[in-house]
Amino acid sequence: MSTVVKTGDKVSLHYVGTLTDGEEFDNSYTRGAPVEVEVGGGMLIKGFDNALVGMEVGEKRSISLDVGDAYGDINPAAFVEVEKESFPNDFPFEKGAFVPLTNADGGQFIGRLDEVNDTSVRVDLNHPMAGKDLNFDIEVLSIVTDDTTTTTEGTESTEGTE
Repeated sequence: MSTVVKTGDKVSLHYVGTLTDGEEFDNSYTRGAPVEVEVGGGMLIKGFDNALVGMEVGEKRSISLDVGDAYGDINPAAFVEVEKESFPNDFPFEKGAFVPLTNADGGQFIGRLDEVNDTSVRVDLNHPMAGKDLNFDIEVLSIVTDDTTTTTEGTESTEGTE
């Protein structure tokens, strides 16, 4: 009996993400470590999460996601003007560069320089993949459900181990 991925399962997987023109933007194989996620746990984009449900250990699947199932459309309200004096004196202002920012509450996040002017910069706070259709090649390596782990080598009980 094979175990299939269902919502709530913890899954170990590899993936390769590409844009519609074939440009690779992420690859867990080249990082040398699989990704571990809880399916339906809010860690993945909707389309990727949905594609995992029903997959079996060892299965490979290629999916194409439109903007709505990926990172969504570009939000025009997610651009902010920041005075250049807010940055260190030697900061290299280069359009397209990612910059670390801190909000009034001390929360940290990353933005991308969209425009550079004489006294200010316009920062894009959208996710870098917003507004893009994406492709993924996914490989499920293992599924952990309750007290068992299913891998390509078989099922083993983890009950009583901590």
